[in-house]
Amino acid sequence: DRRSDLRADCGRCFGLCCVAPGFARSADFAFDKPAGQPCRHLGAGFGCAVHDRLRDLGMPGCTTYDCFGAGQQVAQVTFGGRDWREHPKTAGSMFRVLGVMRALHEMLWLLAEARDLPAAAPLHGDLDAAYDATSRLTDGTPAALESLDLDAHRRGVADLLRRDMAEFGFVPQI
Repeated sequence: DRRSDLRADCGRCFGLCCVAPGFARSADFAFDKPAGQPCRHLGAGFGCAVHDRLRDLGMPGCTTYDCFGAGQQVAQVTFGGRDWREHPKTAGSMFRVLGVMRALHEMLWLLAEARDLPAAAPLHGDLDAAYDATSRLTDGTPAALESLDLDAHRRGVADLLRRDMAEFGFVPQI
């Protein structure tokens, strides 16, 4: 299953989703948190200290977030297991790369889902090519990922999915 690497494995990450993105106090988050700053609930071992009470504490946005496996890809592959606490000079790049990687992993998920549609058989070649091209991008260096024209790549994937998949009733929102 192509989606096996596109599932979050928080034990192989460095709490990146609890640090990299910022959020504003809202119905999804009980407090403001600037991007690049650790959440007040992030523990020493990179786990959430209140994970079992997030909704009760006004943090449902944390319970619905899905990195599609981008966190462990960035932590273990892109940065070779070097975490942002022990290697603070990597922090800024690591946090920027997470957003790029998450977008790429979401595209991979959508391409895999589209390919599984029985009626998509005539498009398997195009879907496989788009999947493989996107997958190759996830192996890039931090510098390559930061300089990637993510919008252009996303447009290409979205065009394939919208144009070619619409006739099969699959119209993703990416």
